[in-house]
Amino acid sequence: MGLEEKLPAGFALTTLEAVVGYMRKASIWPATFGLACCAIEMMAVGTPDYDIARFGMERFSATPRQADLMIVAGRVSQKMAPIVRQVYDQMANPKWVIAMGVCASSGGMFNNYAVVQGVDHIVPVDIYLPGCPPRPEMLLNAIITLHDKIQHAKLGVNRIEAARAAEAAALAATPTSLMAPTHEHHAPLSATPGRSLLA
Repeated sequence: MGLEEKLPAGFALTTLEAVVGYMRKASIWPATFGLACCAIEMMAVGTPDYDIARFGMERFSATPRQADLMIVAGRVSQKMAPIVRQVYDQMANPKWVIAMGVCASSGGMFNNYAVVQGVDHIVPVDIYLPGCPPRPEMLLNAIITLHDKIQHAKLGVNRIEAARAAEAAALAATPTSLMAPTHEHHAPLSATPGRSLLA
């Protein structure tokens, strides 16, 4: 007795958006953009221990023209920023971006003139993955979250409206430069004589 004999007869009702979303999420080809230590964790997901091939993503593309997911793994220097944008522009549409690690997401500990304070200043980011560095399991979780986002993405006019709403929300958000500091950036330079600065 075959499987087809157990399936019910009749109509299968779904939407075009659901079918397209399912096909897109199951056929993502990532473009590697390993810039620092997070790249080692990204490479680890290709090993048998984590097996990214379960999601049909074992083929990391060496050319952006054959990729639709950019995983920015590591800090982005000001010198590297135009190249990141060039690679993104050459990728096939529709395309997505994962900012892997705190350095790609917000500049991390590199709060200086040489490092871009978040790759979202260069390219639109779909998933922010925290950690320094994030473990391979965390990257797999980010990919699964992206799959859910792709599955429920809108098409045509609905997609344009969703993109406009997302852009309006981003423009209305408070810039990080205007947010209240969460901790003291500058340690006191003076101390009581005879007392250790580390105490």
